[in-house]
Amino acid sequence: MIFTVTYTIAAALQAGLSTLLEYLSAHVLTCLVPAFFIAGAIAALLQKETVLKYFGADSPKWLCYSVAATSGTILAVCSCTILPMFAGIQKRGAGIGPAAAFLFSGPAINLMAIILTARVLGLDLGIARAIAAVSMAVIIGLIMAAIFQRSEEKCKLNPPLSANQADLEPAPESRPKYITGVFMAILVAILLTATSNAIDLLPKAIVVGALIVMAAFLLNKYYRPEEKEAFLGETWWLTKRIFPLLVAGTFVTGMIGYFLPVEWVRTIFGTSSFLACFLASVIGSLLYMPTLLEVPIVGTLFGYSTGVTAAGPALSLLLAGPSLSLPNMIVIWRIIGAKKASVYISLVVIISTLAGMLYGAIVL
Repeated sequence: MIFTVTYTIAAALQAGLSTLLEYLSAHVLTCLVPAFFIAGAIAALLQKETVLKYFGADSPKWLCYSVAATSGTILAVCSCTILPMFAGIQKRGAGIGPAAAFLFSGPAINLMAIILTARVLGLDLGIARAIAAVSMAVIIGLIMAAIFQRSEEKCKLNPPLSANQADLEPAPESRPKYITGVFMAILVAILLTATSNAIDLLPKAIVVGALIVMAAFLLNKYYRPEEKEAFLGETWWLTKRIFPLLVAGTFVTGMIGYFLPVEWVRTIFGTSSFLACFLASVIGSLLYMPTLLEVPIVGTLFGYSTGVTAAGPALSLLLAGPSLSLPNMIVIWRIIGAKKASVYISLVVIISTLAGMLYGAIVL
């Protein structure tokens, strides 16, 4: 008995370590490092008015929610990579509604993943995923704004700042206005290129290297020493605040995956009932699904391609899985607090469940 328990614990720890090592090798250099630099640039270099124009609580709803809900089509990031950028726009004054929509849409509306869903799992499911993801981003953002907008306005009187944060605005004569936009675009291009599977390793390394040189040139030529210091300081502050939580959460996720009774779960997913879709949403929100891998996970591991899993739970998995994970939830909790994080996570799970049930009823 003692040997069995010891073996089980050791196997679970090994599963957690394997998941962590796989995550670190696949995502730290190509995903998280560029994302942290983007977040640092948003927090330190991007003018506050620019963020407030597209993500501010007082900006036109059609504008801010359109931008936030469709941003994932070009970012192509996972549930963990979006976190530094979410933290960056939060610190720069974004409203909780548009910020929440951005947080969900980043990993959920990945254009490549939606295309892959349509090709591998069927055109109907791909279209349903695209429509549901965009709609969910807007709905979640609007509900978060309706609940927390008033309390958020009170908090703006004394906003929390990092030790490195200095609300620096560039002197009007210091550089052309377009430089910051170009610099941000280069950082995003580094992220997109590094995470692309369509480019071979050597050409990818050359392109990324060239982009890094361009970014370093712009930073050195056009930004003041205090701005560069603030940029690097914000990048490091966000990294040490978020990265340890991601490591711990990923390790625990691997252990959860070891104990997950997949065969038993697959028997429940045979219908599009509330229980099946809700369980799919909860499991999807806990497991870490790297970008594009959610398609084979749903198709093969959970058996959608072989008819074991019904359409409703499959869509619920595709909505909750990429947008949430245990590491993701831990960091969100840290960034926006327990109350807002609890509501956001609950909204993702509940609306994913309802979307799955609705889709399951339509395709019957």
